[in-house]
Parts: sequence; structure tokens; C-alpha cells
Amino acid sequence: MYQSPALQMERIRKTFPGVVALDEVSFELLPGEVHILLGENGAGKSTLMKILSGAYQKSAGAISLNGHAVEIKSPKHAQQLGIGIIYQELNLVPQLSAAENIFLGREPVRLPGLVDRRAMQQAAARLVNDLGLALDVSRPVRELSIAAQQMVEVAKAISLDARILIMDEPTSALTEREIAELFARIRQLKAAGVAVVYISHRMEELFEIGDRVTVLRDG
Repeated sequence: MYQSPALQMERIRKTFPGVVALDEVSFELLPGEVHILLGENGAGKSTLMKILSGAYQKSAGAISLNGHAVEIKSPKHAQQLGIGIIYQELNLVPQLSAAENIFLGREPVRLPGLVDRRAMQQAAARLVNDLGLALDVSRPVRELSIAAQQMVEVAKAISLDARILIMDEPTSALTEREIAELFARIRQLKAAGVAVVYISHRMEELFEIGDRVTVLRDG
């Protein structure tokens, strides 16, 4: 049965002064699909995903979400469109708790200016429980493993109603056991209909977690 794409990027071009980073690249993503974006460093993977996440503006081409043409103007706009990204360098505040990081800038309040910490902890705990994690959301993220910090990022994206999740080289700093746990969480997201763009340069990960692969070479 035909399934309409959650995302279509068509003939995307990105130029910087003196450099063509992407030259008419097309990419498609289905709901509940893990689509691996494979390529060596410098192939253009991160550039393409920075366009999708609003960090870069495309020079030419078209993007549509669920069949509707969009212009992704900023990272905040991408979030509003249901696009989340987890960079290799995690975007967390080390001294804050997992719960505080998940709801940073969106903290529930009881009274104007007064954060409802209990409600925030409970909401964060529900998110990580739904992801099948045994994680104390009151702990500062600096005390968590890299794998657990990644899951805090995933929980943050899901709390923002992300339906497309970009993961940039997520296994680069993980042990084999942590990779297995990450893949279990990705399969769980997939079953919930979340579409995952999985950026990698490791062929073995294609066979382990991917439904489809696109290979980028020199943009």
C-alpha cells in the first residue's frame, strides 16, 4: 500500500562562497521509517540535515512535509514543524537536571515566574518511562553517561512533538551495549510512527537498524 512521505527534499542545492556543498540532492522519508544517510566526512550529510533543521537556508530546491511545501526559516521554526535534531555534540546544560534540560525555556509554572518543579519532574519521568528508560530525571546531566544524555535529547525532542528526528552519528561515543540500547529505543520510536534520519558512516549500522539508505558522495 502506498504511504505518502513525511518528508521530501527535492533537488536541494547549497553553496557557500567558492564552494558547492550540495548539488541537487533529493531525499525522502516515510512515517515510521529509519532512513540512513551514509557518507564519509565532508560528503554533505550534515549540511543537508542542517537545512532540514533550519540551521542553514537552502540555495535552491524544494522541501515538503506531509505533502505541503514549506520554507524552514530557523531551528525554532523546524521545531514548530515537528522536526527534532540530536547533534553529535549534545546540546545540554551540564549543571541542570535531565528534567530541566528537557523543558528548558518551557518550564511549567504555578504562578507567574514560579516554576512548578514537581509537575516538571513528573512530566519528564513520564517521557523517559515511555521511552523504556530507567533514568533519574532529577540528576544533573553531567553525571549521566553519554548514552543517557542522548536519551535526554530524544525525550526533549519527543516533548516538542517531533515526528521527524534527525540523529547525527549517534553511536560515535557509545559502547556496544549502549548501541544495542539506543537501537532498541529507535525501534520503539519507529513503532510509534516517528520517522528517523540516521546519519552515519558505518556500513554495519545500515543492516542493523536501517529500512533504507541514501549514500552521499561529495554533495
